Amino acid sequence: MQNISEIEELIKLISKLPGLGPKSAKRIVLKLINNRDELVKPMANTLAQVYKNVVRCNSCGALKSNSNGCVNCENTKQKYNKICVVEDIADQWSIENSNIFQGYFHILGGTISSVGQRKEDLLINSLVERVNRDKIEEVILATSATVEGQTTAYYIQDSLKNLDVKITKLAQGLPVGGEIESLDDGTLFSAFKNRSNLVSNSD
Repeated sequence: MQNISEIEELIKLISKLPGLGPKSAKRIVLKLINNRDELVKPMANTLAQVYKNVVRCNSCGALKSNSNGCVNCENTKQKYNKICVVEDIADQWSIENSNIFQGYFHILGGTISSVGQRKEDLLINSLVERVNRDKIEEVILATSATVEGQTTAYYIQDSLKNLDVKITKLAQGLPVGGEIESLDDGTLFSAFKNRSNLVSNSD
């Protein structure tokens, strides 16, 4: 293989994507090079536009355009009384695609862990503000069944304890150690349908 620095760097970057290693990255790079007019140029332009114009909402964590408001926060057609709290965008997309849940989403941006993410890095304070402001009746904790996911769920539960809101978590069908985005629709349906009550401050 020729030692071309640009290709080597591109392979390193692509291999960092989920589910891809060096071998897969090499195949992708070769595909791109062999189709530079059809793939490389439009992809480079699109990536530049995404980098420039797509950001995370500071309130709910969803993706939004710099030039527009957040659709998730500013839903004027339907008003919901439930918020589903997930760890990342992929979890939101998985639940949306299943058509199981009708309500608002709140994307934390990760979990509380011993390394990396801190409580201050997550959008937990803005979740409390949304629940209070929008008169939310139920918060569904759809964090993963990992240690980090459960730790985050307990912290959120404690943060909401002084509000008049029902707090539930996904139940049967969610395997220990499982991540939301990897679950099939049937498992997600079971997890939502059989969610259990954690706290009901209205009692």
